[in-house]
Amino acid sequence: MKTDLDRIMAERELDAILITGGAQHNPTMYYFTGGRHISQADLVIRRGAGPVLFCYPMERDEAARTGLETRNLADYRFNELLKQTDGNVLRATIMRYQNVLTDLGVTAGRMAVYGKVDAGTTYAIFSGLQQALPDLQIVGEVDDSAILLAMATKDTDEIERIRRMGEVTTEVVANVADYLTSRHVEGEVLVNRDGRPITIGDVKQKINLWLMERGAENPEDTIFAIGRDAGVPHSAGNPADFLRLGQTIIFDIYPCEAGGGYFYDFTRTWCLGYAPEAVQALYEDVFYVYKQIIGELKLNAPCPAYQDRTCELFETRGHTTIQSNPQTQEGYVHSLGHGVGLHVHERPWFRSNTVPEDRLEPGSVVTIEPGLYYPERGMGVRLEDTVWVRPDGRMEILADYPLDLVLPVRG
Repeated sequence: MKTDLDRIMAERELDAILITGGAQHNPTMYYFTGGRHISQADLVIRRGAGPVLFCYPMERDEAARTGLETRNLADYRFNELLKQTDGNVLRATIMRYQNVLTDLGVTAGRMAVYGKVDAGTTYAIFSGLQQALPDLQIVGEVDDSAILLAMATKDTDEIERIRRMGEVTTEVVANVADYLTSRHVEGEVLVNRDGRPITIGDVKQKINLWLMERGAENPEDTIFAIGRDAGVPHSAGNPADFLRLGQTIIFDIYPCEAGGGYFYDFTRTWCLGYAPEAVQALYEDVFYVYKQIIGELKLNAPCPAYQDRTCELFETRGHTTIQSNPQTQEGYVHSLGHGVGLHVHERPWFRSNTVPEDRLEPGSVVTIEPGLYYPERGMGVRLEDTVWVRPDGRMEILADYPLDLVLPVRG
């Protein structure tokens, strides 16, 4: 949580954090600003002091609504800096950053940099700033960054926003199920009332519309993959593919609040009309592991232990896993889950390269998503729900939805 950030910064020996970029679709900036309509800003967090948001005057009202201390970037007189640097935008920008940080007393120590901005621009600015402020060590963080560790546990407001996205997600999934089951069939292919075959592209258009109507968006697309594509975990599906009876459809949907807010992550596997015997057997194996793992989750347990347990369970049912064969492309080929928040994938991780903080702490929100994949047999199965680790130690699925494999259709 944000309240943990000072402690985490101290543990990381960080004296300051600088976040740059717009407030929307920029998770670290969104985290502190709430996604206000701010197109470009800089946020400086000093250890032991409140965040300070530097913004342009055109967006001063939006900045004020964040509740943060705000300062006007226009006061740093960029045009005068341009004159001093003979019109060199890069040098003038570096000088402005130098002045901003000097005003805050951030001229020495260690400062981590975050934000969603162009990589080349960022490199040019901050390598130059490092030369301008040689006593300030500018550092980048990757997988175990201070802010990702803070984000790993959620407060009450964050939980309710994720829960609401879960409600939106399952409403849209129900709409998709209703749409599919109300269609007719011709030659084992689902068709519209005019007899035209329904495609994956048709379904995805409806998904995006239904999300938009509910104040959500789909910035990272949706996985709606059938047959062989369902056997490749992150195949999004071919928009031109017809929906055929008896083939596995992996429907993995992970929308967020409009503007790049909180995500939800959810997967079901469906067969239209009927499930062949081999598909039913595969589904039962995944369903068994899903239920077993959900039932074994314990407060403060290390997440990687559940990845190991998932591999063990699948291997006892005759499937290859990445534990016995790290290079396998069939069987169980991925991690059990991950955290969910302002990133669709964030801490805590369940994979092997984790840190001690990757555990089921109170306030964590994680996915549980075991799956089996056999592309050459034309099938794959995954089941996924998003789970809140409650402060009382109970595990709560934030949006319930049936786990049925077969969706009946007309004709």
